[in-house]
Amino acid sequence: MKKWLVIGVVVALLLGLVGYVAAGPYLAIHGIRTALAEQDTGKLQKHVDFASLRVNLRAQVEDSLARRAGPELSGNLFGAAALSIANSVLGRGVDTMVTPMGIAAILEGRATWKRAVGDTVGGDTYAPPTPADPLRQASHRYESLSRFTATVHDDEGDPVVFVFTRQGLRWQLTDIRLPL
Repeated sequence: MKKWLVIGVVVALLLGLVGYVAAGPYLAIHGIRTALAEQDTGKLQKHVDFASLRVNLRAQVEDSLARRAGPELSGNLFGAAALSIANSVLGRGVDTMVTPMGIAAILEGRATWKRAVGDTVGGDTYAPPTPADPLRQASHRYESLSRFTATVHDDEGDPVVFVFTRQGLRWQLTDIRLPL
C-alpha cells in the first residue's frame, strides 16, 4: 500500500512538472501582456531575454540592410564604408531600444500618443491608454521541446514571429522575426 502511494505521488509530481513546462510559453505570453499593460519593465525582464533579443534583432537589421544595398553597393569602397556606418548606427539604435529602459521610453511615448488621440480605456484623455498587446490574436506552435512561436500578422499581412525559448523551467522571449 505504501509503495503505491509513493509511486502515485511521484507520478503526480512528474505530471505537474510536465504540465508546468508545457504551459510555460503561455505563462510567459500572459506575463508580457501584464507587464505591458502595467508598463512595468521589471516584470517584462522576467519574460524577455533582452541580450538574446538584441543580438537576434541586430542581425536581422544588418542582413536586411545588406540585402537592400545589394552587391554593387557593397562591392565598392565608398559603398562598403557607407554600409558599415549605416550598420553601426542601426545596430546602436537596436542596442538602445531593446533594453528595459528603451522599452519603457517606447511605452511612455505610446501612452502619451494614445491619450492625445483619445485611444484610452474610457475614451477620455485622462483615462489610461489602451494597453499594448502585440501578441493579440497570435497563432501558437511548439517547434520543439524548448522552442515555441507565436505568430501575428502586421498591417500588410506579413508574419511577425515571436520566438520563446525554454531555459531550464522558464520560457523567455528570445527573438522576434520581423518581415524586413
